[in-house]
Amino acid sequence: MNPSLRFASLAALIAFATPALADPLQATLYKNPQCGCCEGYAAYLRENGFNVDVKPTNDLLEISRKAGVPENMQGCHTMFIDGYVVDGHVPVNVVRKLLKEKPPIAGITLPGMPMGSPGMAGTKTEPFVIYTVPKDGKGPEVYATE
Repeated sequence: MNPSLRFASLAALIAFATPALADPLQATLYKNPQCGCCEGYAAYLRENGFNVDVKPTNDLLEISRKAGVPENMQGCHTMFIDGYVVDGHVPVNVVRKLLKEKPPIAGITLPGMPMGSPGMAGTKTEPFVIYTVPKDGKGPEVYATE
C-alpha cells in the first residue's frame, strides 16, 4: 500500500475513533468580595469541567433580585450559565441536569449556605433541596433533591 494512502487511512481511523472533546461550560459567578466559600464553589466547578469567571461585587443582592431569585431563596453567590441563573452551592450534577433539560424557567437555587454543600465546609446533615427560579410569576417549586 502506498505510504501516503496508509497514513491517510490511519489518520481517518484515529479521527473517527476519538470522540470530540466538549468545550468547557462558560459561567460567570458574582460573589461578595470577602466570601471564601464562593471561591471554593468556583474551584469545585472548575474541577468538574466548567470555565468560571469570578466577579467580586458589593451588589450581589441586587444582581440576584434582577435575575428573579426571591430574597428568601438566595444563596451566597449568583452564577449565570447558558441563559440560566444558578444561585448558591448547587451540586454540579443538578447544574448539568438544568443545562440538559433546558426547562422554561429562569434558573435554580439552593438557598442559604448548607453545610457540606459544594464549596462549603462541614458534613452534609440533610438532603439539599434545589428550587426553581420561575420566570412566569409563579412561586418556586422543588427542582431536585440531593
